[in-house]
Amino acid sequence: MRFATERALAARVTALGESADPTAFAELAEATHSPSALVRRLAASALGKLAGVVASAPAVAALLPLLGDPHPQVRQYTAKALGAFGTAAQCALPDLRALYANPAEKDYVKRSVVAAGTLIREAMRIAEAQAVHTCRRCGVRISPDEYARSQQAFERDFCDKCFDEVYLERRNMDTKIELNKTITTRGGTLVQSDGERIIAEFLDAHGIAYRYDERIRIIEGFAIRPDFYLPEFDVYIEYWGMDTTDYKIGMLKKKKLYQQEGKRLVSFYFSEKPRLRELLRQKLARYVRLDAT
Repeated sequence: MRFATERALAARVTALGESADPTAFAELAEATHSPSALVRRLAASALGKLAGVVASAPAVAALLPLLGDPHPQVRQYTAKALGAFGTAAQCALPDLRALYANPAEKDYVKRSVVAAGTLIREAMRIAEAQAVHTCRRCGVRISPDEYARSQQAFERDFCDKCFDEVYLERRNMDTKIELNKTITTRGGTLVQSDGERIIAEFLDAHGIAYRYDERIRIIEGFAIRPDFYLPEFDVYIEYWGMDTTDYKIGMLKKKKLYQQEGKRLVSFYFSEKPRLRELLRQKLARYVRLDAT
């Protein structure tokens, strides 16, 4: 698949996942069969975002085959998506257990499998025991599948109405962030600064897969947006590109979170930009095997 075609499909699938439109299901189900692992991964993620919007049974049926996908990130995102469907995804539990038991499976896939299995089993327990969960915003009692959906997205308990409101607030914030991405790398990724461009192009040149500026949950109830995440090596890269007081306070809080969770963080600073390529090679060599490119 040509790069431009793949990127266009990826953007389309992402938009469908943000649409809250039940008619998006057919196109997303078709996208799960794409020859592109990127498109399949994003299609799985989009279906998970539409939990509570699209019919659960066909969505789960479309996701299940992706647990056997040859690409680990597709399996990871599929597990995450299945967790959002709560009781409707209980048929996936045997496959999730098999993934977890596979000694060759990636650790980050196993973490998503565990989280999904926990959500599905808790939704089942609520349904069976009629345990009471209430919306943290409005206080109304929520259903098992509302619990699974909101926990999957936010690790918070929300009714569907409050979920949609919070989701819209987050999407508006994400839109503002996206508008700041005005620099295009040679690989076609839109980034926010020239330092991030150098990092992205260095990773592309060395064939290192990365996720740029995606929200990642590294601690229960809290998500961050690392500048770069290298899933094959479980390494986080941050480019601290500003020097204001407020920015430095946020930087220290974020660094502390990485440290508390024992994450592999590689930091670069605005003052290091003239030597950034050299420093990338030096600092990443601790975790990543680099060629001589």
